[in-house]
Amino acid sequence: MQPIHRRRFLQGSLLSAASLALPARLRAASEGANSDIRIAVVGFNGRGQDHIGNYLKLPGVRIVALCDVDQKVLDKGVAQLKEKGHEVTPFRDIRKLLESKEVDAISIATPNHWHSLGAIWGCQAGKHVYVEKPVSHNVWEGRQLVRAAAAHKRIVQMGVQSRSGAGIAAALQWAKEGHLGKLLRVHGLCYKRRPSIDKVAEVQPVPDHIDYDLWLGPAPQATISRKKLHYDWHWLWAYGNGDLGNQGIHQMDIARRFLGDPALAPAVLSVGGRLGYTDDGETPNSLVVFQDYKPAPLIFEVRGLPSATNSKEMDKYHGASVGVVAHYEGGTIVCPNYSDALAYDKNDQLIVAFGKPPTFKTPEDAAKVKVIDATNQDQQNHYANFLRAVRSGKESDLNGKILDGHISSALCHTGNISYRLGKKLSPEASREKLKGTPQALESFERMLTHLGANDVDLSKDQLVMGEFLKMDPKTEKFIGNKTADALLTREYRAPFVVPAQV
Repeated sequence: MQPIHRRRFLQGSLLSAASLALPARLRAASEGANSDIRIAVVGFNGRGQDHIGNYLKLPGVRIVALCDVDQKVLDKGVAQLKEKGHEVTPFRDIRKLLESKEVDAISIATPNHWHSLGAIWGCQAGKHVYVEKPVSHNVWEGRQLVRAAAAHKRIVQMGVQSRSGAGIAAALQWAKEGHLGKLLRVHGLCYKRRPSIDKVAEVQPVPDHIDYDLWLGPAPQATISRKKLHYDWHWLWAYGNGDLGNQGIHQMDIARRFLGDPALAPAVLSVGGRLGYTDDGETPNSLVVFQDYKPAPLIFEVRGLPSATNSKEMDKYHGASVGVVAHYEGGTIVCPNYSDALAYDKNDQLIVAFGKPPTFKTPEDAAKVKVIDATNQDQQNHYANFLRAVRSGKESDLNGKILDGHISSALCHTGNISYRLGKKLSPEASREKLKGTPQALESFERMLTHLGANDVDLSKDQLVMGEFLKMDPKTEKFIGNKTADALLTREYRAPFVVPAQV
């Protein structure tokens, strides 16, 4: 892959050789005084605001375009940037945006069902891509995105910012050195309050300021059956992936790193349900996913209800509500956020802090803890890392490679597929199904306690015991289960079709 060169590097034969491999816009910029990377943010009613805010702070990049299917959102975003002295071109249709020669890279923060298609189209149009998590809505299209990035030699960064967290990286290296011994299992946690989205009796009208055909994109034609078009799509299978693929993908990716960034697990089993209320949502708000890696499994837990009925608090596991807990023979490592980590011995005594140093009550407490301060390492801004890789043209400079984004996202998808193929069972029958996997059973029992604290009557609102699915990690297909295989992809709505040949 050819790098983006500034003017001072383009001399002699380098100008004719290297610059010809660049997109026309970058060749022009390289030869002129202005060599900023021109970027367009696609979808910014939510997460995209963070994209805009970060790019505005970074040197060597200019936001030159905004794209959103909601005209009100688009107009507001253009006006806000104008107030800050930035003139940008508005687009409603990403296809028109990608035709622009004034854009070098796109930064995608649309709903999930657009992530892979938008990123693939971006690669095909010669743009570099930053794409939000999860990088796909299903397993197959995520793999297609990996292929597109390679085929078109584009830099594609996946938006899991913990990949640029220096404290987590330091903890992973420390664990790899064997300080806590053998890894036994890894827990990913997404205990995040998700209240009911309510239930509507009638089809909701499409706001006249939204191009609903573009909003749907590759998803099936459908009416709006929820109060809010925006954000609550997360809890409908046609557009979102539940909290496992919303918030949980962050922790799924960190958990997978403790396992050594393996391919998909050879088997998966899920159990859970959408419990505690009845609404228009489809995805589970309580879930345990068992990814059967050998010798150490990955167990993921989703809890959308509070610690107890009417509580404002969330449950914690080893001190974390949204995080990762890696269990070793000699202790645990807890990652409570996107950048830092804490190591504990067998007696749950803190022994090492990685990243931002914690606050200690006394000097004596501080003396007991080794601090590996990684806060000054040049790894903290995920967007800056993307721009650095775009300039160098080297995928190896990326902290969040698209292959890792694909596999970590796919782990969320396979967990959801097991759940979607499941059947409602009593807690007793579910225990019987889980008796061969004691680690999953332990998480299941804790989930039952949690649901009981929220007054959920499981004799009436039964949990769904997912189907135990075996997978071939090389082909990324299930073994002997065509029904499950069908959920690895979807029927795409023309013309918004993820191409078989990228």
